[in-house]
Amino acid sequence: MKLISAVCGLFTLFVVSSSSAMTFDQLTKINPDSYQVIDCRDSNVFNGWSDKMYSRGGHFPHAVNIDSNWLSSLNDEQFGNVLRTHALTANLPTYLYCYADQEKELRARLKQQHFSDVHTINQSINDYSGQLVSFPNYRHLVPVWWVEKLLQGKDVANPPSQDYKIVEVAWGEATWYLTSHIPHALYLDTNNIESKPLWNKVSDEKLKAEFEKLGISHNTTVLLYGRNMSAAARAANIMMYAGVKDVRLINGGWQAWEKAKYPFESLTTNHAKSKPFGVTIPQHPEYIIGLTQAKKLLADRDHSSLVSIRSWPEYIGKTSGYSYIKPKGRIKGARWGHAGTDASHLQDFHNPDGTMISPNIIARNWNQWNILSDQTVAFYCGTGWRASEAFFYAYVMGWKNISVYDGGWYEWSSKPSDPIALGPIEPAKKIAVH
Repeated sequence: MKLISAVCGLFTLFVVSSSSAMTFDQLTKINPDSYQVIDCRDSNVFNGWSDKMYSRGGHFPHAVNIDSNWLSSLNDEQFGNVLRTHALTANLPTYLYCYADQEKELRARLKQQHFSDVHTINQSINDYSGQLVSFPNYRHLVPVWWVEKLLQGKDVANPPSQDYKIVEVAWGEATWYLTSHIPHALYLDTNNIESKPLWNKVSDEKLKAEFEKLGISHNTTVLLYGRNMSAAARAANIMMYAGVKDVRLINGGWQAWEKAKYPFESLTTNHAKSKPFGVTIPQHPEYIIGLTQAKKLLADRDHSSLVSIRSWPEYIGKTSGYSYIKPKGRIKGARWGHAGTDASHLQDFHNPDGTMISPNIIARNWNQWNILSDQTVAFYCGTGWRASEAFFYAYVMGWKNISVYDGGWYEWSSKPSDPIALGPIEPAKKIAVH
């Protein structure tokens, strides 16, 4: 092997001097079904962000993302599950690109999974002559390292407006926030933006008062995070509905910030200077729909999807998922959009480090259930949190006609006249794996 000098002196990329070595440009001339490519870099760079090493954000068109930094937290069984989730198979030539030390570790783990035909791509991704793939709204899912640079006053790609706010979102008192939070972050209790009996959003007047109290106008760039990403996403959906033009989620939430060992504050409650919201709420009423609109989507299944973001046991009626929701089942006609093991988790949408899983995987899962980007799509769960996270990821993916059905299963199941379904159901399509 020989070494190619890298932009950052701490990293180098291997060049494989064998007949099986390939460049990105050579791979584009081969049938993509005959090989597989793993981008083992940070998932944020895969999505579209550039960093100090990779001046071009995005990824090779046929690549899947397995960040080598995940490996230390995965046992062999878990790593095998990650490979299956990404539809990777041991019987195809596999090409890797990332930092040299990370590539070496990934190669060793692949060998343990019986991947014997593994190679490093003989070209820096910065030098690839073709177009890299970035997801349309990747800028709205920001890396923690981007936030840290922003707080230091350094120049960042895709900067926020002059006025920006970082907001931690959770339910109830600010207990964990006071223990530790991102410097200068404000705190938003979800009780101030949604309320009983159904945990739907509060009135537009109350939303206006809450945002103004936080110093958030329609022109403020809002960076949201939480210990539970669904809480932050719930706030994001409601802010977008209200009319905040630039709402972003911090990818991986508090856990990503903590893992990176970035500075934090504790025992401090930050306060913002109140300011007018500036426009009438809502500016985007289409982002949150009610019962009548949900029924209209069900009546036009050729062009629309009402999507359940609930665990499989919830979807088929084994459990309601909630202590305060007694009925079990699903909205009759709703398609399954995947979720997690229970009402408190959303593993189908997360990488092992808690960041957003590759949009390609989300789209593949949805396609299997005939949930398509050219449809009008509304997501629902029990009361709106998980649905909001799926909504925001669809937004990152560039889906246009999307919304959250606010009442969700709680509202639907409370009305005996609204039809429900129980039991397993087969997806609309079978997804082929290599």
